[in-house]
Amino acid sequence: MSPLKTAREIPIGGMIVEPGNSLNYHTGSWASKQPRLDIAKCTGCAFCMNYCPDDCIKSGQVDGQFRATGIKYEYCKGCGVCVAVCKFDALKME
Repeated sequence: MSPLKTAREIPIGGMIVEPGNSLNYHTGSWASKQPRLDIAKCTGCAFCMNYCPDDCIKSGQVDGQFRATGIKYEYCKGCGVCVAVCKFDALKME
């Protein structure tokens, strides 16, 4: 067994040998509140989609326009980032 490295021998930074994937783990049960989407208020700005840390905002065509279409609740942790960045009140925490 080799001795442990000292703090000065450990390289700065880190290395992820095998990255994890949140798709492998349903983390939606962590949320105490969840965002609710009002599709009629969505303008398709995509702020919620771009800022969601877990890629939980579903998107697609609604009446021929690109919009948020739903939320992947099995992965949503209820952080509220999507609600905070929505300028059109299309998302609310409940």
